[in-house]
Amino acid sequence: MLTVSPHVYGVSRSILGQPWRWRGGTEGLDPGFAPDDLVDQLLMARGVARDELDRHRAPTLRGFMPDPSLFADMDKAASRLADAVERGERVIVFGDYDVDGATSAALLIRLLAMLGLDAGAYIPDRLMEGYGPSGEALVRLAGDGAQLVVTVDCGAQAFEALAMAKEAGLDVIVVDHHKCASTLPDAFAIVNPNRLDEAAEAAAHGHLAAVGVAFLLGAALLRELRARGFFAGREEPKLIELLDLVALGTVADVAQLRGLNRAFVTQGLKVMAGRRNIGLAALADAARLTRAVECRDLGFALGPRINAGGRVGKSDLGVRLLTTEDPAEAQAIAAELDRLNEERRAIEAAVTEEAEALAAAQGNRAVALVAGQGWHPGVIGIVAGRLKEKLHKPAIVVALEPEGPGKGSGRSISGVDLGAAVLAAKDSGLLVAGGGHAMAAGLTVAGDRIEALADFLDDRLGAAIAASRDGRALLIDAVVAPGGVTAHLCDALDAGGPYGAGWPGPAVVAGPVNLVKADIVGSGHLRVIAAGADGRRIKAIAFRMADGPLGEALLAAPPHRKLWLAGRVKRDDYHGNGAAELHLEDAAWAD
Repeated sequence: MLTVSPHVYGVSRSILGQPWRWRGGTEGLDPGFAPDDLVDQLLMARGVARDELDRHRAPTLRGFMPDPSLFADMDKAASRLADAVERGERVIVFGDYDVDGATSAALLIRLLAMLGLDAGAYIPDRLMEGYGPSGEALVRLAGDGAQLVVTVDCGAQAFEALAMAKEAGLDVIVVDHHKCASTLPDAFAIVNPNRLDEAAEAAAHGHLAAVGVAFLLGAALLRELRARGFFAGREEPKLIELLDLVALGTVADVAQLRGLNRAFVTQGLKVMAGRRNIGLAALADAARLTRAVECRDLGFALGPRINAGGRVGKSDLGVRLLTTEDPAEAQAIAAELDRLNEERRAIEAAVTEEAEALAAAQGNRAVALVAGQGWHPGVIGIVAGRLKEKLHKPAIVVALEPEGPGKGSGRSISGVDLGAAVLAAKDSGLLVAGGGHAMAAGLTVAGDRIEALADFLDDRLGAAIAASRDGRALLIDAVVAPGGVTAHLCDALDAGGPYGAGWPGPAVVAGPVNLVKADIVGSGHLRVIAAGADGRRIKAIAFRMADGPLGEALLAAPPHRKLWLAGRVKRDDYHGNGAAELHLEDAAWAD
């Protein structure tokens, strides 16, 4: 895999206009160590040092779990929660309406139930209440008898709401991972690795999803109760049994799968295989997953269905599914979420078509910022992700209201901190509200400030976006002959996972090949059959690329002209035969 050439097979400009380079290059590698093991090669190409290989081959909690007390306010939050458990207080977990919020809330509710405390859930309605805790909701909860509220995946920017809660005599613990301002809301405790005053060792975990932070709080709570003698005469809950929720929330929130997150997902998938959470088991059945759940299923099958409740249905469906102990209820909720997901897809397709047309008319804007009347706020985040992938630049999609400000959602590209830019826009007075993290952000903006916001983001992020796009290349992990794209290779590559954001799946180059067949299938997908010089064939598919440069080139490719094909080796789950295929990401002429 190591080579002095900067380009794989000399491809400096592929059909999609990008160079192909070896992932990790040769810089920084130990010249005296050239691993024969494919997994070691994959790990080292993703930045793992030679002496860290053993720890990363099979990520465990023991190998990556930090002391929860490293985090500011963690011990204070755990002590307050322990008081609530011992006193039997009325506790409400206030979660966001997305998967991270639902899994975070479900984790704490299930853990507290194991400790004998029946905690309630409050998930705001996306359309009626918007993101995060409102002062009105918190005061109402206090009036209904709540003594402690734990906000999960929200609260880091809720200054006014938390001030109202404190005035009402309500203690609030914030468990979040979104960007924080230089000052913090007045809460009882704020546990967030992205606090600006966080110590370096804790801040290194700023890539955790909120559900990961909630898990750490759960560990701190159990330790506090253990120290108080709470488990004398009673069984201590096994926190590890809740790792299936952590894995789902982490992947669905596109948190970087490095360090502790890799351990969360690796071990969480093992827990999920046991189908102990009947809600998750019912959801897997509704998604027609007949095999063990894999990492990619969390992001593409289970996550979108839970999200559908908050996007186009009832916001609390996800938490109800993940906390129920009634199989009939679990089956009914899972079926409803599956139906809502189909509805969401239809809405998303219509908004995406309009948003792409508006973005195409913007010319050379550094950030694609589009707005439309009548767009469903529940799908704008997904549409922003679609635009980002298609245009290779940050994208923000705003749903304009007939009266009042518009709600926007944005997605970013590697190396461009969109959350910080949105906070800066808020501080400059361009936004009514806004926040997020490096790769995703949400905002509220008046319709007459959208152009000014676009100018602000272009000025602030233009240089970083240009640098990111100039450095864009397809990073390759291995090269194989066409006949080498096999199920065995797929299994070998999967052993370096789990793969996701921050830990990209391995890209493989196969060839040279001649095209035997290329046609369009489904909703704009390109299907390819190619053959090597020995006649052995390879099946490949390029999702949603039929009408782009790659599709146009391959559909018109003459049968005698040779190509290199690049992509991910996957099993063919659609036909259920387990054979390997190449999910195309690019191609290049070999002659």
